[in-house]
Amino acid sequence: MKERLDILKSNSTALKGLLEMERCASSSNLKPSLCELVKLRVTQINGCNKCLDMHVRNALATGEIEQRLMALGKWKGSALFSERERAALAWTEALTLIAAHEIPDDLYRTTRGYFSEEDLVALTFCIIATNGWNRLSKCFHTVCRGTDPKKNKVI
Repeated sequence: MKERLDILKSNSTALKGLLEMERCASSSNLKPSLCELVKLRVTQINGCNKCLDMHVRNALATGEIEQRLMALGKWKGSALFSERERAALAWTEALTLIAAHEIPDDLYRTTRGYFSEEDLVALTFCIIATNGWNRLSKCFHTVCRGTDPKKNKVI
């Protein structure tokens, strides 16, 4: 598919919010490998096929192994993920599919049991930003570019 428009040329200022959310996650205590698992799971759910390859490469670069990446779509039935990762993935799915239901209190309590307030906010921003990037990519057929949140720009 041909890119419909180049977001950077059209309105680069509008991307600052997503970049700030990414920066919050990348500067938190969250492990980069956990963030990449979350980003990949969001992208799988959203069916953003253009971004899948980028997130797989990024996850592998953080030391993630292929076996876990292949099992990610079926994480609930896999013994390959820690309880903390399971909590993050359950939170990820609930936020990504938020239109289908409210976020249950028990899910919040479980997730909060594994993450400090600061880290839960960072995890949530990671999920929200990835959902935003996926939606931009799907509606504008945007070419997936990596982001450099520390420099606050799309590369």
